[in-house]
Amino acid sequence: MSDAPRPTSQRHVPVLLEQCIELLAPGLEREHPVAVDATLGMGGHSEAILQRFPDITLIGVDRDPAALELATARLDPFGDRFRPVHMTYDRIPEALESAGFDHADGILFDLGVSSMQLDERERGFAYSYDAPLDMRMDSTAPLTAREVLSTYSENDLRRILRDWGEELFAGRIARAVVAARSEHELTTTGQLVEVVRSAVPMAAQHKKGHPAKQTFQALRIEVNQELDVLNRAVPRALDALSVGGRVVAMSYHSLEDKIVKRELAARSVSTAPKGLPVELEEHKPTFKVLTRGTHTPTPREIEANPRAASARLRAAERIRGDHGRVGRRRSGASV
Repeated sequence: MSDAPRPTSQRHVPVLLEQCIELLAPGLEREHPVAVDATLGMGGHSEAILQRFPDITLIGVDRDPAALELATARLDPFGDRFRPVHMTYDRIPEALESAGFDHADGILFDLGVSSMQLDERERGFAYSYDAPLDMRMDSTAPLTAREVLSTYSENDLRRILRDWGEELFAGRIARAVVAARSEHELTTTGQLVEVVRSAVPMAAQHKKGHPAKQTFQALRIEVNQELDVLNRAVPRALDALSVGGRVVAMSYHSLEDKIVKRELAARSVSTAPKGLPVELEEHKPTFKVLTRGTHTPTPREIEANPRAASARLRAAERIRGDHGRVGRRRSGASV
């Protein structure tokens, strides 16, 4: 068998691809549309969008330099219709500005860890094999999972395991980590898995899959400040949409989904004070939610791509501008 890496298109199956494109389509079926793939990854969703809409300019944002390099090579045939940007996705306005636009007609979020990051063992995202305790989505960032486990207090470890991992045994695991590191520094995922196994009661170890699953989620979120970034990103993305533009967001755990749901809900209801006899224009909703609850993968999609099993999709359309502002790009910007 060849040791050559598989082509990027074979390493990643885009989640809920058809649903994403169909939901975005009405906002992109206009002259010279602009889209942002806020979580570019290996470019599967972006490739499909570029193929479907031949007049589109797509800005691909990713914090991971390795993913950005792979996706850029994959999307090179589309020329300057594809614009890669190395940023976190809470900087969508800056990404648009860098490409000469001030609004987008469609924005896609595919949240969480990417297939590439899970598959590359040296990144330390997976609990299924031994690797360095890294977990950085951006390899240039300073904080690693090893540093978190080595330097955080027991109280802080308990907090992130409880809040970011929703881990029932957060206190026990935090104590076990502190006890283990007093003897030797934890440097690999395998060592961490053993510490978690020692702390979680045997009867509970397989009730939610792998006993270390939630611990790894919590550490990954902490290392990459994922929820802080998402809390900033969703309102900024919605502000950047043109009237008629659409946002689609896929999340993979309840913490992400709650942030998306809260912001979409807040913008899709009237802000008129109770008792006001007439709803003023400025009080009317600026968005319309397009999904009833969340869209989820079909059994067939999960069979084809098991990592899609926990995906939850929400979408909304901008139906009103702020103070009549409906611009889509800077004056004089080229497309």
